[in-house]
Amino acid sequence: MSADGADVAVLAGKYAELRPHLDERAWRLYLGSEARALAGASGRALPAAVAVVAGAAGVSRATVSAGAGELAGGAVPSPGRQRRPGAGRPRAEDAQAGLREAVLGLAEAGTRGDPVAELRWTTLSLRDLERELAARGLRAGKDAVARILKEDGYSLQGMAKVLEGSQHPDRDEQFRRISAAVAEFTAAGDPVVSVDAKKKEQLGPFGRQGRAWRPGGDPVRVRSHDFPDPGLGRVVPYGVYDIAANRGFVSVGTSRDTPAFAVASLRRWWLEEGSLRYPGAKRLLVTCDAGGSNACASRGWKSGLAALAAETGLEVTVMHFPPGTSKWNKIEHRMFCHVTRTWRARPLMTAQDAVAGIAATVTARGLKCTAVLDEAGYPEGEKVPEARMRYLRGHVITRHEQRGEWNYTVRPAPPGPEPEPAPAPAGPDPALLAALARLAGLPAPADLLVLAGPAFGAAREHRLAAERGGQRARASGPASPYRKLSDEAVLVAAACRTRLAMPWALLARLLSVHPASLSVPAAPAVTALHVAGLGKPAGPRIRTLASLHQHASAAGITIPAPPAAARRTTRKPGTAPGATRPNPPPK
Repeated sequence: MSADGADVAVLAGKYAELRPHLDERAWRLYLGSEARALAGASGRALPAAVAVVAGAAGVSRATVSAGAGELAGGAVPSPGRQRRPGAGRPRAEDAQAGLREAVLGLAEAGTRGDPVAELRWTTLSLRDLERELAARGLRAGKDAVARILKEDGYSLQGMAKVLEGSQHPDRDEQFRRISAAVAEFTAAGDPVVSVDAKKKEQLGPFGRQGRAWRPGGDPVRVRSHDFPDPGLGRVVPYGVYDIAANRGFVSVGTSRDTPAFAVASLRRWWLEEGSLRYPGAKRLLVTCDAGGSNACASRGWKSGLAALAAETGLEVTVMHFPPGTSKWNKIEHRMFCHVTRTWRARPLMTAQDAVAGIAATVTARGLKCTAVLDEAGYPEGEKVPEARMRYLRGHVITRHEQRGEWNYTVRPAPPGPEPEPAPAPAGPDPALLAALARLAGLPAPADLLVLAGPAFGAAREHRLAAERGGQRARASGPASPYRKLSDEAVLVAAACRTRLAMPWALLARLLSVHPASLSVPAAPAVTALHVAGLGKPAGPRIRTLASLHQHASAAGITIPAPPAAARRTTRKPGTAPGATRPNPPPK
């Protein structure tokens, strides 16, 4: 083989074709083989042949010599290795003593949450670790840091939501009760539903997590922030999931998540789907959380279920999951998660969008959903009278022997009639109020309310705001029918107090209330009378009932007699109403 320029050009062309197909070690050995063959064929010394091959291949002579030396030394195949053991640049942790220990120490401080560690929140970043090591005089790139961490068992991990906090001691046993009841109802062909309210959703151009296929460069444009806009409104989805049929029903409300809304959603499911799917059912099992609108301690929830049972003839059995275990409710991981998936990357502009998204929710396992819009109003704070709850506990609701606060049955047909609600207490005699107003030199109570009513309302709101530490969370509703005194009565009593110096005890006796029930609400009324110019003394000082009748007779005013005070008695539990407690025997 000639070593002139033409031969070098031929070798260069051949080497250029082979180089992309050989790794570093194979390339080195091949060039060494070429140099040895050239030396043997031309009679040249090996260094001269190495120079020719290195020039044709465009590599260092040391590379060709290393390949020839490995072949002469009996090189054997070594899959996965490019260089001989020990060759190449030493690893950063081998070249710098203490580097590995420094990296693991920083990572350990961040992992354990050391409160005095400066990098408690930044050591999970490779770049931050690299900078901290440089500040300590150690050089290591992010790749070296990552290698050290991986060799010691570290890896990139997110948080795992597995801690449930303090667990109720009867948690597992309640799960077994619910599972046994579901199996028993399902085997008998009776409906079993899981109910819950989904997170409230803000309507309008607000961003949602997830991605959807769209033309390039044309994303859905939404607001850059998620601050709620009261003008756009929001929706409250309440779901009913039929466990056996794998069917979902969601009532999308536009008001509030209240017990009345929860019962209305359950009632609508039964009328539109449940009664058709289970035509002969006589009982219904409802599993739900222990809090929210269907809380185990909610009076409105139980009273509404009693009304539903009476309407449908169903015996409704309710079993609540223990507190803090709502994620085990089947509606959460069998229906609501798929609804969230359907809504991804799509803003809910209107309530109809929310309904359409729920109705389009399906899964490969056969889940289908029905969604309806409920635009009825469900005000918060509705109270269930104690008399109603006593009746339900005694005739309608049966608590189970085990955990009766979580497990109870609502019967459809109570054995006895429901008692009538207690009538609202009668207010003061209008003739008495008119007589007291005349004696104090004031107009009739109705006219007095017109004069001082606005100032009275403002003063009362100011006092209530000072007591609660802020304004009302919602607008005040109508006056309670159980209020003991009307605004006219409070204003008249306050006028008698300021103009005639009548004691609160005397006024309370005339109006048949406790003195505290009069003096407390009358405090802002006194302020209102002064604002209206009616708070100055005007007339004699009246301190007793006798002096009141004396001055009234002199003015030609008749004061109606107050009702006789009811005798206060006490009785032991179990004794008949009206029976007085006997005096204790002398010691």
